[in-house]
Amino acid sequence: MRQNALRQAWAEGRRTINGWLSMPSGFTAEVMAHQGWDSLTIDLQHGLIDYQTAVHMLQAISTTDVVPMTRVPWLDPGILMKMLDAGVYGVICPMIESAAQVEELVRACRYPPRGMRSMGPIRALLYGGADYARHANDTVLVIAMIETAQALSELEAILAVDGLDGIYVGPSDLSNALGCPPVLDPEEQKIVSAIEHVLRRAKAKGLVAGIHTATPAYARRMHQLGFDFVSVASDARLLAQKSQEVLAEIRGGAPVATTPRTY
Repeated sequence: MRQNALRQAWAEGRRTINGWLSMPSGFTAEVMAHQGWDSLTIDLQHGLIDYQTAVHMLQAISTTDVVPMTRVPWLDPGILMKMLDAGVYGVICPMIESAAQVEELVRACRYPPRGMRSMGPIRALLYGGADYARHANDTVLVIAMIETAQALSELEAILAVDGLDGIYVGPSDLSNALGCPPVLDPEEQKIVSAIEHVLRRAKAKGLVAGIHTATPAYARRMHQLGFDFVSVASDARLLAQKSQEVLAEIRGGAPVATTPRTY
């Protein structure tokens, strides 16, 4: 089976950088894949992407060695299994708040006897190899998002579930849940402390930890803090930012600092 390069990198102590795909386009995914990201996550939760488009995007990513991942819309075994069958090598599940939900997530992503995943890796065989079914349980990443006050209160039980590979901090929802403005690069001490707490507990359990960020500076800061992987903005946001820079250079001024109009 094709190796999961993220697992190898983290085992060697190397940090990775994840790109975020919210635009429903195989070509955009292909362009992003050729830029040097370690992994790319197709966002089915807040991105403008349906299942069939996601398959085209996975085919485009496969023109490179970038590891394909997805954030599913919700804890739904049906879409989890379909995306795994389509060939993603990691799933990020939003709004996880309890150990019971993590157990359901893990079971949906693992073949028996470790889980209840149905057999039918229609495209995963093409991407992963003929022995996919034999090695998928130890190759595919299962990651739970920590982004609510309830998740913080249930953190120890969530992290203790066997089969969970890691957690992913959603700063906007976490900030909102704790009574602060919903931003990707929070500076409020209450939120920073919560992020650091989640990271410490995840590492103590031997799990990988990721976080979404808005800027390269904050992403570097999170790497230095100890996060194994960081995501930076999104394809849509990067397009908007570069457009602002180009327009400002042509017009002879600095990019106008405005509230982001897209994630």
